[in-house]
Parts: sequence; C-alpha cells; structure tokens
Amino acid sequence: MSAAPPASNPVVRRWRPRLRTVVLWSCGLIVLLSALCYLRSPILTGLATAWIINEPLTKADAIVILGGGLETRPFEAARLYHNGFAPKILLMDAKLSPTTKLGLTLPEKDLTRQILRKQAVPDSDCLTIGNRVASTHDEALAVRAWLATNQASRIIIPTDLFHTRRVRWLFRKELKGTGASALVVVAPTPQYQSTNWWKHEEGLIAFQNEVIKSAYYHLKY
Repeated sequence: MSAAPPASNPVVRRWRPRLRTVVLWSCGLIVLLSALCYLRSPILTGLATAWIINEPLTKADAIVILGGGLETRPFEAARLYHNGFAPKILLMDAKLSPTTKLGLTLPEKDLTRQILRKQAVPDSDCLTIGNRVASTHDEALAVRAWLATNQASRIIIPTDLFHTRRVRWLFRKELKGTGASALVVVAPTPQYQSTNWWKHEEGLIAFQNEVIKSAYYHLKY
C-alpha cells in the first residue's frame, strides 16, 4: 500500500484550499436545504393563514350557499342553521350546465336542496335567489337584491378555504352603503387544510386559481 503524499507535495498544496472550499460550500448547501425542508411547513401554513378569512360568527338573517362546492358548502350551511346562527338558507339559481340542459343531470339548486333535506333542513327555510347566476359577482348582486327586498342586515357565507378572501372583498364592495354586512367563514375541506394544502393536488390548484381570480376580480370590479 503506497504512502500518502507528503504535505510539502505541490499537488497537495494546490488542492487543499479548493477542497476546503468544496467542503464548506457542501456543508452550507446541506444546512440550507435542511432549513428549507424544516421551514417549508410553517412558511406555507403561514401563507395560507394570511390568505384565508374566517370571521367570528354572530347571528344573522340568512346563510348563503354560493354556487359550486357541493361537497362542503351545503353541509356547513346546515350545521350553522342547526346551531341557530340564522333561520333561513339562501340557494343560488346557478347557470345550467350542458348536461343539465340535456336532461342528464339535475340543476345545482335541486342537488343543494336534496343535500339540505338529508341534513334535516326544512324546505320552507330554503329560498332560491338569483337568475342563472354564473359567477361570484352575479351571486353578490343577487344577495344584495334579496337583502334590500327583505329588509335584512346580515348574512353568513360559508365557503372553501382559499375562496374566502375574494368573497369577503367582493361582498364588502357590493354591500357598501346598504347598511348590510356579510360574515365569511370557512367551510371545512376534507381533502386538505391550511396546514397541509401544498401536499395535495386539490389544495395547490385551489390556491393557484384563487390568486389568479382575485387579481382578475380586482381589475374587473
């Protein structure tokens, strides 16, 4: 077995500083990657927490179920209804889908009513508003008209985690000057939460879509 080259060897002297630099950079990179892996969870959780709106609940005149979110919004609306936060639930007359126009599927408002019936909410306490609404903005206008007609002053809107910020901004804008207000609360999403949304495709898509839609709504409305 050959002996290691003496320290005075010019090759050793030339490579020693480079080796030290490589080792230091490697150690620094490992520390940085470890820190990012460790901090990813609190950073992304903090990002979600800053985006999500979940306002303190108080009694209202009605609970509003916005279009979409059949897996979450009607269930949370029913829970709030049974907990006594409002005596009525408002459903949206949403724009018909192509399959509904062909008679292959039920209108969304009918599906929502079926869910509420299964959740023991009486039909008499469920009201349909709007006229073929196609966007959150259309829904805000429909709610504003209902509030004015019924001399109501407060509604509760349960909706998906990342949808909450755009809903609060839009309803505040549309209800400004009416004397009415909207409380926006989270309708729990079973697939993901604020603490793990980036680990699920649904969460990533929902957050990305809402950032884009929020920017679009601020520009358009």
